[in-house]
Amino acid sequence: MSEADCDSMADEGGETATLPLDPLPLAGWHRAHGARMVPFAGYDMPIQYDGIMAEHHWTRSSASLFDVSHMGQLRVTGEGAGEALEAVLPGNIAGLGEGQVRYSLLLDDNGGVLDDLMVTRMADGYYLVVNGATKWDDIAHLIEHLPDEITLNHMTDHALLALQGPGAAGALAALLPGVEALFFMQAGAFAWQGHELWISRSGYTGEDGFEISVAADAVAQLADALLALDAVRPAGLGARDSLRLEAGLPLYGHDLDPLTDPISAGLGFAIPRARREQGAFIGHAALMERIASGPVRRRVGLLLDGRQPAREGATLLSGDREVGTVTSGGFSPTLERPIAMGYVTTDLAATGTLLEVEVRNKRLAAQVCALPFVPHRYHRKEG
Repeated sequence: MSEADCDSMADEGGETATLPLDPLPLAGWHRAHGARMVPFAGYDMPIQYDGIMAEHHWTRSSASLFDVSHMGQLRVTGEGAGEALEAVLPGNIAGLGEGQVRYSLLLDDNGGVLDDLMVTRMADGYYLVVNGATKWDDIAHLIEHLPDEITLNHMTDHALLALQGPGAAGALAALLPGVEALFFMQAGAFAWQGHELWISRSGYTGEDGFEISVAADAVAQLADALLALDAVRPAGLGARDSLRLEAGLPLYGHDLDPLTDPISAGLGFAIPRARREQGAFIGHAALMERIASGPVRRRVGLLLDGRQPAREGATLLSGDREVGTVTSGGFSPTLERPIAMGYVTTDLAATGTLLEVEVRNKRLAAQVCALPFVPHRYHRKEG
């Protein structure tokens, strides 16, 4: 990823350098470690340290530490909190066991995606992680639709770190023995140096890894301890984006938005059969109509010929017919070629379909491929 790409990513965050930015708890820490900072989602955030390509490869081979404290961390508590959340989210929330993590969605009445998020069952309620750029709208949406007896707490006094890569489990276990017993999409509370950490085995890179919620006043101490381990290096937004693209993971505001429904986006797994039959959640009727009729477009992966990447907004063509749009694109450090995700009409969504993408008034050959581009390496529980 080039310097121009870094600047483009900052622009995609919906902010400009002239707007006031909120500092992350680790803002000074990032600068002390040589980070290049950019405005993103209302915050001054690190986009790279030693270079996006190097950070990407280190994550694939060892373990990288990402600061994702811009994300919204929410606690939802009160009697019947699970059932209340099921009126807003289309997943099986009330049935989660303690420490179970689930991917879910906030939908509007038309079945459009307002945000995607992670939900975890805790002993005394639920813990939600929502996207940074949408968290204030998400909070307003939840407050509007949750009953008055349900309490929503925005955890502004907590930071969030992500330790990602095949070396993540060994590195974190050196500080927190026992954390390696977690499997993918499991979470639990751990004590470290007098601080309580809430840790889930999850992430946004396609690699094994963990997300760690920690009090903001303790996050620098924890980051220092992790960085002191030989396996761990810091990484920024640039590598996080190239990793999630290779993993075929959608980015809200780009691959997902209110005009996109979960079925077209390939996220139907987040709406289990029982919830489809039960209904009683926002957007249910519209989604059932879409399922019955079939989506008119689908999210697909694209392999591009040559070295020129296609960016968001590039037109996809079949002959002289416009058939879709690129929503995420870049150069894959792992595959050493340009890749992209986008939406195409359903009749052209089959793997192997040959298309063209218009980049800088030139047409480049592209082929529809299955997602993910790079296989996930999550630490799943057998059976």
